[in-house]
Amino acid sequence: MYCIHCGVKLSETASECPLCHTPVVTTPMPESTVRARYSDRYPDPEPRHGRYLILWLLTTIMVVGGLSCLIYCLNKFGEASWSGIVLMSMALVWVLVFLPLQFPRWRPMIFLPIDFACIAGFLVYMNAKTGGNWFLSFAFPVTGIVAIMTLTGVALMRYLTQGRLRLMSLLVIAIGLSFMLIEFFAHITFGQPMFLWSLYCVAGFCLVGLFLFIASFIPPLSAYLRRTFFF
Repeated sequence: MYCIHCGVKLSETASECPLCHTPVVTTPMPESTVRARYSDRYPDPEPRHGRYLILWLLTTIMVVGGLSCLIYCLNKFGEASWSGIVLMSMALVWVLVFLPLQFPRWRPMIFLPIDFACIAGFLVYMNAKTGGNWFLSFAFPVTGIVAIMTLTGVALMRYLTQGRLRLMSLLVIAIGLSFMLIEFFAHITFGQPMFLWSLYCVAGFCLVGLFLFIASFIPPLSAYLRRTFFF
């Protein structure tokens, strides 16, 4: 931009010429030209009525099937019998699969705790139904371990940008060590021998975690891993 009087080059924010003090006059662009660069039309929302209709149709089929099993068992055996397992299984599938589809976005930090809580509830029912004594000593701690590891991994991938690869390597090592805990709970619950298979899992996961930890200090390798595996 130059002064129209003396030809001195002006800065973009100048209001007058620093040499001859001639006011700088800028010609505004026509509104039609400015607005033509952008579209005033918002994208059409994605139609969801068809999806909701299919989901509720499948839900209705599941409810009718579950109630039919319940009515049959009540008439045949005088109790819920195996129909309770069918109803609980259908409810678990609905929570795990159909419930997130009712919302426009899947929010893992909300839905995953609900999923694991429902899985734990289903295992409580199965423990009571089979007359076992394995929930508190095996199913509950194993479900808790899997839930903690899953939520930690999702949080690292969604909410952290710095040092993600290094933290992911520590998480992989922690997952490997957790197999020893799972085998320990199986040992005290079912009497299985210790260190039958967990050491293989620990060795494999620790090697992968150690590799990721070392790779986090090598910029070209860490950049390649982030591009390949979306770290």
